[in-house]
Amino acid sequence: MTIVVRTLSDRVFEIVRERIVSGALPETFAIRQDALASELGVSKIPLREALARLEQEGLVAGQANRGYTVRPMSALQAEEIYELRLAVEPGAAAYAAIHADELRRAAVIDAFERLDGAPARDLLEAAARNRAFHAALVAANGRDLTIDLVQRLSVLAERYVVAHLRPAGRGDRAYVEHRALLDAWLARDGVAVRTVLTRHLEATIEDLRTEFAAAVTLA
Repeated sequence: MTIVVRTLSDRVFEIVRERIVSGALPETFAIRQDALASELGVSKIPLREALARLEQEGLVAGQANRGYTVRPMSALQAEEIYELRLAVEPGAAAYAAIHADELRRAAVIDAFERLDGAPARDLLEAAARNRAFHAALVAANGRDLTIDLVQRLSVLAERYVVAHLRPAGRGDRAYVEHRALLDAWLARDGVAVRTVLTRHLEATIEDLRTEFAAAVTLA
């Protein structure tokens, strides 16, 4: 059994990260460290450690003598994230489908079932389970660099996944796409996995393009 020890900094990191992804801390919001540390009941040391990690993940921006602000979502960043995901993820998932052992295959099934069981109105939880499912699809022995890269991109994509799932019907479409992806993956059909996952990611970024364009028009 592996025992995971979570530090106070880890817990603060998770809380602040969830607030950013959910929009509770709005874009360009200046994070007042004294107030936030007091609210969370912690000293500024674990908060600073958490904010440094969030900066590495690209969710906040730090400036000397000015503290941290929440990085805004943008069409440019969404394009970059999904361009990188398309370059890496379909091939990695195809490789894992062919080479995964039974333990990893069971983990993919479990991740899909957890995603399918996510509360319909809890978009933050759905996005987190979506990230876990995509991470499980690329997990293969000896591919640690690929796994780390895909997980980092999935973390950066999470705010965009939440935004993507908000319109009615998107969750149902995502289920169909994920089900087809799971079936191809379990069949060890690398070609089908690559094709289905590519279409899935392309459909997501196309929806996001439409939403960003509409937001610009309304502005």
